[in-house]
Order: sequence, then C-alpha cells, then structure tokens
Amino acid sequence: MSLSPRTADLKLTGLIGTLRCCQLFSGLIAEDLEIVAKFVVLLKLAKGDSLFREGEPSRGCYLVQSGAINVHRVNAAGKEQVIHVFRSGESLAEASLASPTGYPANARAVEPSTVLLIPKVPILELIGRRPDLALRMLGSMSQHLRVVVGMLDDLTLKDVETRLLNWLIKQERSSAGGTIRLPGTKRILAAELGTSSETLSRTLARLRSAELLEVSGNTFRICDPGALATRFRQLLGER
Repeated sequence: MSLSPRTADLKLTGLIGTLRCCQLFSGLIAEDLEIVAKFVVLLKLAKGDSLFREGEPSRGCYLVQSGAINVHRVNAAGKEQVIHVFRSGESLAEASLASPTGYPANARAVEPSTVLLIPKVPILELIGRRPDLALRMLGSMSQHLRVVVGMLDDLTLKDVETRLLNWLIKQERSSAGGTIRLPGTKRILAAELGTSSETLSRTLARLRSAELLEVSGNTFRICDPGALATRFRQLLGER
C-alpha cells in the first residue's frame, strides 16, 4: 500500500533529520540530504536479528536510528569478541563500500533497533560528486579504528579485574558524581571486556566487597575514585 503524500513527506523529513544528526552527513546541504534520504532503506530489527555477517557482499553502509547494534568477530574456538556497540546517530560498515571481500565482521541487534541501510551504488555515485563526503567517511573510519586500537590495548591487560577497573576509570571521567549507567546490559559489557557474564559478576562482587563500587541493576557508583585508581595501578605492578 502506497503512502499518502503527507505521510511520505513526514517520513522523508524524519529521515533527513536522522541523517543530519549523523557526523557522516552533518555537513551536507539540504538538497544532498534529501537525495540520500530518498534512496535509504529503513530496516526494523528485533533483538537478536542479524544485520550482516562476516564475508557477505556489501549491500552498503548503515546508520543506527534507534536501538543498538553489536559488531563482533568470532574466533576459531567460537568465542565472540565485541568490537563496538553502535547506537543512535552512529554509522558503521563504511569500509565495506570499497572492500572486495565484503563485510569484515558480524553485526547483530542487541535490542529492538531501527537502522538505515545506505545502498552501495547510489552513495558511491554521490561520493563521486561530493569528494568532501569521502573525506568525512575517512574521518568516521579513522574513529572506528581508534576504537579498535583502544580495545586491543585494553585486552592486553592481564586479567578481567584490571580490564574492568580500566573501563570504570575511563567512564568515571565523563560521569556525574562517579555514577555510571550502562548503555546496554552487563552481558554486553562482559563481551566488550573479553570475558563471560559469570566472571564479570564475580569481579563486580569483589569490588563491592572492597567497598570500591556500588552496583544497582545497570548503574555503578564508584565509592572512592582515588582508591579505585590505586588498586588499578597495583594490579599493573605500579606503586
């Protein structure tokens, strides 16, 4: 069933607003945003639905409108390692547009999500006319690379407690009064830290027993940031 003109206009306006809020498209003029909005495909994903799989031919890149998309790799032993969880306003899979091998990882919705598929052929044609968009894509991919490098640095830390303390210290810098609210579930956090949910729960319990952390659902409160940082340094072998 076709949309009424008014409904179609409202849908187009909503898509343009979503694109404008994304760093990748924020600098485009209104006419170019409308062009992109007319060829994007709106995808609705239930929790657990796959967006793409490693090695699949690229259909295009994506922009998360709502929800959360877990991008991950699976090693030879079948263990899943989360690379990043993309949320509203974030773009992903830009590198696949120029890759002959397709998508370099897997992507799955970890909560009900709405994602915009930006098809490969029309977006590459637009890039050909707007080289500044190509530069913004490079900037976006550079940001993704920094996330991956940071993740690799964190995973070299010797145990789960050290990795968790490192994560808490980073989050505390931008938190209000030492209160950290998980954007997802503890299971997602465990995957990002390269561990199991059970090991994460035991590690959180140790920090609670040491009166360094309070945990209430998906909210953490750091009781003493200085003591937490001291414990982190001690685990690294520093004084």
